[in-house]
Amino acid sequence: MLPEVAAAIRDLPAANPSSLHAEGRAARAALDTARDAFAEALNANRAEITFTSSGTEAVNLALFGAGRRMPKHASIVTWAAEHQSILGAVRRLEADGHEVTVAPVDRLARADPDAIEPGAALVSVGLANNEVGTLQPVAEIIRRAHEVGALVHLDACAGPRWIPVPQGADLVSFSGHKLGAGRGGALYVREGVRLDPLLYGGPQEWGRRAGREDVTGAVAIATAMSVCSRDRTARATAATAHATQLRALLAEWGGVLTGAEPRLPNFASASFAGRRGEDMLLALDLAGLAASSGSACASGSLDPSHVLLAMGLSLDEALGSLRLTTGYATTDGDVSRARAIIFSVLAPSIAHA
Repeated sequence: MLPEVAAAIRDLPAANPSSLHAEGRAARAALDTARDAFAEALNANRAEITFTSSGTEAVNLALFGAGRRMPKHASIVTWAAEHQSILGAVRRLEADGHEVTVAPVDRLARADPDAIEPGAALVSVGLANNEVGTLQPVAEIIRRAHEVGALVHLDACAGPRWIPVPQGADLVSFSGHKLGAGRGGALYVREGVRLDPLLYGGPQEWGRRAGREDVTGAVAIATAMSVCSRDRTARATAATAHATQLRALLAEWGGVLTGAEPRLPNFASASFAGRRGEDMLLALDLAGLAASSGSACASGSLDPSHVLLAMGLSLDEALGSLRLTTGYATTDGDVSRARAIIFSVLAPSIAHA
């Protein structure tokens, strides 16, 4: 959590922002201020911002909210390396009768805008791949989708801490923990776009999400978005330098780098054929280095990463994946320590494979 976020939420009123007493009015004021701040960071208006419980909920509200208003057999397009929240939602919409195209990606996890054909009604793409960091050709995808009359959902959960959010999408989902806000999420809904809610009840969040608003979560994600917008360039520069060193290190010890430039500046990912990601993670963790293999959302699963398989990696290559990412507080000393840990733990295991 960003220190600015911790300070912003420390003394928030705990009252229901729909209540008319003084404590409720204070909570409403905090919620309204958060909504205005989030909207300002996006060049949006406050009525276009809906706060959610998580990035996954924001994705689901966008896709089910738009998809269920469309005629049966409406055409939905996404790509095989997208986050599981997108793929799970479109498969459910497919089961409900829509026509779904899950287009392939290339070896670098890039989506091809030509997968969007006339007749498409809804297109969903990530700003950046959440496992290898590859940035998608978002501007071209938005242009192509709008040419054929499709709505565009942009999954921006990975990225806004480091890069600006492109303009032009109709729906954009955000995740608080990716921004340094702890929990929480948000959905940008372009003015004029109507959504069916996931939750029914009261009129909260412009009628898009019933239930008592989470003032703490809203203030947290809005503060984080404002801080990231303010500090993005400096933090991206530092992250690029650190991740470049980590990628060189992974390649030095036999890893085949995954993903491509342009990518998120804090990503270093590689595949070690003949190794098992879980074995490497346990050894590194015991030595004090936190790493990932595939998506954290799939932790506990023994299945290989669907992203790496979609990229064309073999089963052996996918099972040997390793991902390192830096954070806002990462220092040169942290990178040096990571190098020493990888040298002492990872390199011997490769040498004796």
